[in-house]
Amino acid sequence: MRKLLLLLISTSLIMPLASSAQPGKKSLKQAPKRTASAGAGNSRESQLKFQLSNALRQAQSGQYEAAANSLFSLARRPELASERAQIKYILGTMLMELKLYQTAAFQFVDVIRMNHPKYSKQAIEKLSIVADSLGDDTILNYAISRVDVTDIPPNQKDMINFRLGEIKLRNREYAKAQDLFNRVGPGSSYYFQALFNKGLAEMEANQPAIAVGTYNKMLDARRKAPVTDPNRVEAQLALARALYQKQDWEAAIEAYSQVPRDTVMWHDAVFEQSWAMLRAARFRSALSNFQTLHSAYYEDFYMPESLLLRSIVYLYICKYDEMEKVLGLFEKTYGPVRTKIGDFLKSSGEPTMYYNEVEKAYSMKNSDKTAALRLPYIVLKNVLDQGDVKRSIHYLEKLAQEKARVESNYAFKASSLGQYSLKIIANRSKNTKLAIGEMVKAHLQNMRVELRDLYEQAGFIRYEMINGRKESIKKKIAGKDIGDGQIDEKIDRQFYIQNGYQYYPFQGEYWLDEVGNYHYLGKQSCE
Repeated sequence: MRKLLLLLISTSLIMPLASSAQPGKKSLKQAPKRTASAGAGNSRESQLKFQLSNALRQAQSGQYEAAANSLFSLARRPELASERAQIKYILGTMLMELKLYQTAAFQFVDVIRMNHPKYSKQAIEKLSIVADSLGDDTILNYAISRVDVTDIPPNQKDMINFRLGEIKLRNREYAKAQDLFNRVGPGSSYYFQALFNKGLAEMEANQPAIAVGTYNKMLDARRKAPVTDPNRVEAQLALARALYQKQDWEAAIEAYSQVPRDTVMWHDAVFEQSWAMLRAARFRSALSNFQTLHSAYYEDFYMPESLLLRSIVYLYICKYDEMEKVLGLFEKTYGPVRTKIGDFLKSSGEPTMYYNEVEKAYSMKNSDKTAALRLPYIVLKNVLDQGDVKRSIHYLEKLAQEKARVESNYAFKASSLGQYSLKIIANRSKNTKLAIGEMVKAHLQNMRVELRDLYEQAGFIRYEMINGRKESIKKKIAGKDIGDGQIDEKIDRQFYIQNGYQYYPFQGEYWLDEVGNYHYLGKQSCE
């Protein structure tokens, strides 16, 4: 940074000011007046030149706040129009040093728009860095859309390739996305996320066998990391999903079982493993999982599909009474949810209303447990866990941190630059909240459609249940009923106890240390 500033200072000192380079039209009558004006102009230009040199020296000596304030003032002077790109670029770098990334981003955007032959290119590089720090997709896309990858410095190529890959992945250009993620080197901090996204692109392109190789590579690279390491767990879950998509049910079940219990991804792993167990006809294993999934510890999870899946498993083993209970639980739980989502969507289309509701749920999730919600908490918690909402809330938190940084420095807050920063942050926060509101609305609309489809499926499942009961009665009348006993009922319970299990009939009680250890011993009632 200091070498760069030294160069910039020396450049600015030899650079003529714009106004001094413009000759005036001579006139005898006006000669004395022009001479006086020219004298005043020269004095003012010299003063501005001195102020600019002084600001750059402050920057060089690490007085970033003083330098930023001076440069902010000088950037507005019409006499310095020809130096404005240089001044704003240095101002942006000073703001980066002060960790005011959002305010810095605006300086770099201004420089890029000036299309300066030297500073616009450097501003794109800096804008990419601050946008990456903020997690601001809008600014990042703006910067990256102007990047020529062949021109950027080697130390930034991994980040640019990774971000470009993300854009291609979102645009469903899977082959291009894979190529860009492949260019991220193993030494980069983006390497594991690039591998993860490359696997996603391969799965979206219906190449699950290749994705299995990618996630195994990611796992191998994290083999020495702790079992709860987020990258390792992400890779494990992604590997299980790739194996599921490959229809290798047994391998998928094993891969899901390797996801550690004390991680946030475990619940998803158990649910998805239940689908694999159903496909592998391992009904008792699937039912064991449901004891965990529907335990009291997960009562604030939105999972209507899990209840329907449980009812389907009961259908396969002809347990119609249990099936009816589960379908009843589905309707009792998600009927009111469906109604409330519908009423909420009808009440207003304003994004602010949607943002306010999800903000209350966010507070409830983290600290305030007394917030009054119009929508069920399980719905809002699910929306908060969606990737786009999560990223935008993270960006809002970054803005709040920047605002706190400005407000904690009273002198800076009172300055023109401080007020300018607060104005930028306020506008960005307002627009981000509106964007989140739109995202929440879209997710609620999707949930309403999903619930409508699930209710249709529940109707079909209920029809199959009634049909199955009818066939069961026919068999009973014909003397072909196989009774209500349990599988393994002839085995002494000591068999389980001797093998390390605690055995007792399930009576609806759940204990935290037992979640994930339930084993279903019922039998199928089909002939």
